[in-house]
Amino acid sequence: MSTQEDRARQFLARHRSGDPLLLPNPWDVGSARLLAAAGFEALATTSGGHAATLGRLDGSVTRDEALAHAREIVQATDLPVSADLEHGFADEPEGVAETVRLAVGTGLAGCSVEDSTGRTDDPIFDAGLARERVAAAAEAAHQGPVPFVLTARAENHLHGRSDLADTIARLQAYQEAGADVLYAPGVYNADDIRTVVAAVDRPVNVLARPGCPPVSELAAIGVARISVGGAFAYAALGAVVEAARELREDGTYRFWDGAGVGVKAARAAFGALA
Repeated sequence: MSTQEDRARQFLARHRSGDPLLLPNPWDVGSARLLAAAGFEALATTSGGHAATLGRLDGSVTRDEALAHAREIVQATDLPVSADLEHGFADEPEGVAETVRLAVGTGLAGCSVEDSTGRTDDPIFDAGLARERVAAAAEAAHQGPVPFVLTARAENHLHGRSDLADTIARLQAYQEAGADVLYAPGVYNADDIRTVVAAVDRPVNVLARPGCPPVSELAAIGVARISVGGAFAYAALGAVVEAARELREDGTYRFWDGAGVGVKAARAAFGALA
């Protein structure tokens, strides 16, 4: 088993502009082991996917639950794992810093912190406070022996604020505050992504979603990391819904085509760890 320090260093080193790290988001121990067996080099948790395993919507998981979940994913494989810690489960900088300190203690290689508030009436933190939150998180991430990788997220485009200039200004501020990786989910137009990459001096993560350029084009733009958020988890839920519909409405069993693939993958991934 590699050490947490080794995994954190490997994780940061694998962020290379033009050769993006493909970072899938497992939602439980089994999916983490399947994705590790598929050959990915690192993993990241998904807040939405984790919430779904509890029968809840995204944003409803507590800090203790998120950290316990992160620890489970860390222990599932020997790959570096970064945690989606939403808005740090706190408004004030010290609270975010405490969340990051606790995250380091789970064995993670890194985590992400958003500048969203979780409030529909005022969804994005003021730019000044948002920078202070990242600065506090970065100090907590970098003060120990583990080179913990902090990803700072600018959430404008997920909350109806399609102001690319403000998003870039925020990412630049988060870079100056000490973030290791920058991420603006919802920015998926090739020209906009190119503008973001050119405006900052840190690795940029892009959320893969419909309408987003393919991996090869993102690599050419200079993107360093590509993640999928809750997409894999929701794809799995979608397969269950379709299988249930087929059984109830059609009375047929074509869902076994996909199930057969899953059985083979599970036997290969889980058997190797037995």
